[in-house]
Amino acid sequence: MITHVKFVGIPIRDQTRALKFYTESLGFEVATDQPFSEKQRWIELRIGHSQTRVVLFTPEGHEERIGTFFNGSIACDDVEATYRQLRQRGVEFIQEPQKQPWGTFAKFKDPDGNQFVLSSA
Repeated sequence: MITHVKFVGIPIRDQTRALKFYTESLGFEVATDQPFSEKQRWIELRIGHSQTRVVLFTPEGHEERIGTFFNGSIACDDVEATYRQLRQRGVEFIQEPQKQPWGTFAKFKDPDGNQFVLSSA
């Protein structure tokens, strides 16, 4: 039976720049960083204790996906506290925290313009 999502991919232009952002600014940890082809590496990142990993990789022919909206949400315990912490690390938010009946959320983007929702767990 299916147990979980193994990884989700984030299309990026520059793997070195993206790796620095996701590890230093967002606090993700490197699980795998190895050669994949002449053009790219296979980079998997861990987020806390989650089984699901993030892959910084753009499949050939999918470059048009770079800089789009990530169809998912990144969870945290406290959106407002995480927002303040990430802003101090230089993360660019395109929407400040907002409270809704279903929870609190904010939106940020990575150096390639990919947009993410940060929401309460």
